Amino acid sequence: MSLNTRLLSRHGLAAALTAAAALATAGVAWSATTTSAATATTTTGTTVRASAAPRTCALNDLYVSMGHKEGAAGSLYWSVQFTNTSTTPCALRGYPGVSVLDTAHRQIGPAAAHSGTSYSTVALGPGHSASAVARTTNGPIGGPCLRTGSYLRIYPPASHTAVLVPARWTTCSNSFQVGPINTEGTF
Repeated sequence: MSLNTRLLSRHGLAAALTAAAALATAGVAWSATTTSAATATTTTGTTVRASAAPRTCALNDLYVSMGHKEGAAGSLYWSVQFTNTSTTPCALRGYPGVSVLDTAHRQIGPAAAHSGTSYSTVALGPGHSASAVARTTNGPIGGPCLRTGSYLRIYPPASHTAVLVPARWTTCSNSFQVGPINTEGTF
């Protein structure tokens, strides 16, 4: 488990941009795509399917951070961003594991339940991102709130290794869910 407190480093961004430039020079530009197999677009704009999906993203391929926090209709939504910082395409499929931790890294309440939304494989080119959205109620609407956590412990799909992301999160009304990885930013 590692603590992720930095923004994408200049080195990581430079590596991602260098990889994207190399692919573009070779005539292929990878992008974040929701598909069951990798998709490439040639410099002439033609879309072609690769014969096999890219490998599954490992935690060391990813920079995990918190995106936008929004409230709507009595709920609080906060996106968890997964950015491919490697020099090769990789893919994510399914739900991340998400739990709230206090300053001593002790878990507060149960881990997030899966939203039940269907999902596809999301292929990420170097430097591209996808997200999963966490949800709770916006205050004690149907029950009490737990104490506020200082971190979210996040396991990317198919990973047994987590990252800690600084995030003040309060689970309320016994409602804590996470949606699948996607490129639309939906729950």
